[in-house]
Amino acid sequence: QVQLVESGGGLVQVGESLRLSCAASGSIMSINTMGWYRQAPGKQRELVANIGSGGSTNYADSVKGRFTISRDNAKNTVYLQMNSLKPEDTAVYYCNAAGVWVRGSPRRSDYWGQGTQVTVSS
Repeated sequence: QVQLVESGGGLVQVGESLRLSCAASGSIMSINTMGWYRQAPGKQRELVANIGSGGSTNYADSVKGRFTISRDNAKNTVYLQMNSLKPEDTAVYYCNAAGVWVRGSPRRSDYWGQGTQVTVSS
């Protein structure tokens, strides 16, 4: 089985920075895309950023220029550097691993982390 463990959330002031990490563990052969989603109270979960195995990235318009996603394929880990945080960035942030090939499995599957709270106080 595959587990995604997130870390790095917390409470910060407007304009400060946080770095989220998500490590995938299990009998993983490869992961197509790793990314971060977020869900604020009363809102739908939305994509924040994702990154392909080759390094191609995709960002929500609301975070472009402030957030940077990166990954370490050897460690099956994805990072999200969040700078110039705003109150509207407050949400639970979820790590996602899409197209995971697990040893012995005939197909790829998707997995989610348990979520980490990010709160930006004004």
